[in-house]
Amino acid sequence: MNNLDIHNIDKDKIIEKLSTMLKPNRLQHSINVANCAVKLSEIYSYDKDKAYLAGLVHDCAKYFTKDQVDFYVKKYNIKLDPLETNNIALSHSVIGSFVIQDVFNIQDMDIINAVRYHTTGRENMSTLEKIIFMADMIEEDRNFPGVDELRKLSFNGQLDKALITSLNNTIKFVIENNQLIHPRSVSARNYLMQENI
Repeated sequence: MNNLDIHNIDKDKIIEKLSTMLKPNRLQHSINVANCAVKLSEIYSYDKDKAYLAGLVHDCAKYFTKDQVDFYVKKYNIKLDPLETNNIALSHSVIGSFVIQDVFNIQDMDIINAVRYHTTGRENMSTLEKIIFMADMIEEDRNFPGVDELRKLSFNGQLDKALITSLNNTIKFVIENNQLIHPRSVSARNYLMQENI
């Protein structure tokens, strides 16, 4: 099977397949993220087709059952860290980065990494990783305290500032709810802070 031609994708076919994997509201979210990623690509001079595709498939593993998780972890020898194990909210992005290669035949490393790190972020994120991370946060149906500020920063050429603000908010939320913070999110924030001093 040939690699998917990113610049000649059948969007309807991918959406049709995703509709068998996602609940209707999550499918709509994924379409919104894809559209938002295109808008951000125009601002940050990135490949719109790649951004759209990454946005579309970023949550493909979001509703995997334990059996599906176990199947893919075994099939691809996926190493989940202690925070990701038995936590689909965190592990769906890592597992999804393998699923998109298997189910959608996407072999583009930029897209694979954008899917893999869209939940936690990481140190030294690529432009596409930043775009998908923020598009996931600010797509049009998102409604939470501070989302308008994140949109303003993202759409006004301040992507790193938007990321720092978003990571700060997430880390504060996790602390307030007495949950564990994923080390990648801390690394992502600290790296961006040092880059933007």
